[in-house]
Amino acid sequence: MTEMAGATGETEETKAIGETGQARATASTGAAAPRARAANTGSVPQVPVPGQAHSVLAYGLPAPDALARARLLVAPSLDGGLVRELERVAGRPAEPLTDVPPPSDVPLLCVGGTLPDALRTDRLLWFHSVNAGTDPLLSGGSWPAPALLTRTVGRMGERMAQYVLAWMLAEGQAVPEFTAQHARAHWERLPSELVAGQTALIYGTGRIGAAVGRLLGACGVRTVGVARTTRSGPAPGSARVVPGSARVVPGFDRVIGAAEDTGVLAEARWVISTLPLTVATEGFFGAARFAVVRGATFVNVGRGATVDMAALEAALRDGRLRRAVLDVLPAEPAAPGDPVWKLPRTVVTSHSSGITTDEDVAVDFTACWEAVAAGRRPELTVDVGRGY
Repeated sequence: MTEMAGATGETEETKAIGETGQARATASTGAAAPRARAANTGSVPQVPVPGQAHSVLAYGLPAPDALARARLLVAPSLDGGLVRELERVAGRPAEPLTDVPPPSDVPLLCVGGTLPDALRTDRLLWFHSVNAGTDPLLSGGSWPAPALLTRTVGRMGERMAQYVLAWMLAEGQAVPEFTAQHARAHWERLPSELVAGQTALIYGTGRIGAAVGRLLGACGVRTVGVARTTRSGPAPGSARVVPGSARVVPGFDRVIGAAEDTGVLAEARWVISTLPLTVATEGFFGAARFAVVRGATFVNVGRGATVDMAALEAALRDGRLRRAVLDVLPAEPAAPGDPVWKLPRTVVTSHSSGITTDEDVAVDFTACWEAVAAGRRPELTVDVGRGY
């Protein structure tokens, strides 16, 4: 099973414009899922809830009695090894997740990539998405509040960070130009460019954006994160310093607010998007932002619809953008006749920068289960109001 990146709910992610959320790309690998790290015994959470008679606790967690009775429904596309691991963690057998709900009024615990309309009812106790991006789930119909929604991120941040760095290094070493010369049997020495000391502007300061920032920072790149809001963080434009020390939080040398990006856009060598698709981010990269760019390369590993493609093309054709690397598009897959294939100095990859494995699903589901068992909101909870 493979899938692309997405955005999270609470903790660091709620302070970011968002993280990438991308659609599932390919079918299961067919390999049995390795045993999840820190897996629990499969016992049902027993959180004391005096007088609680509802299926969901006041702070948004499944009540222990409801979770103890819940039926485990899993998408038929999941690999058998992964299903067995989910059964072990949940301590109950799995049933197919279909558009026909099982009989009775028993609460439902679902694991999959889509939620049929028939299950968008108050019977839904908890849905764990095997994908990082949950916008298709939330846009498919009204979410049955107050059902818990969690997602899978796994090691996606590492993979996407490597993808971004690979294209940056390839550009610095003139790989596209040398490839074109090779095709013409042409010999010509070309200069290289160091990435160290250059500025990368990274939109999204959550898990994935921070992973990109950490890897680029290790290569000497100056990293500036762009956050959605600083309501629970430092003032826009300030460094994010760990209390009691002078150490900047790993991932970014500096974090600014989205409304303050104009100056850095003008000086950035790379503009990198890890944004999810929400009402606030649709068309986020439009004519106004591209007008400020001065020779940067744009890399999108977030969501395709966060980019106004007409504005992107105009910026490429007039030279404001040096190059574009697009792992995601507004409509996928792109047909052979799609104009995107003819954009100048652009590389399109097939939504493959971040892959989620069966092991990632098992590990993240286990972590969410253990959090609920301890009476904590899982870190991978999605804020359905914000969409990430």
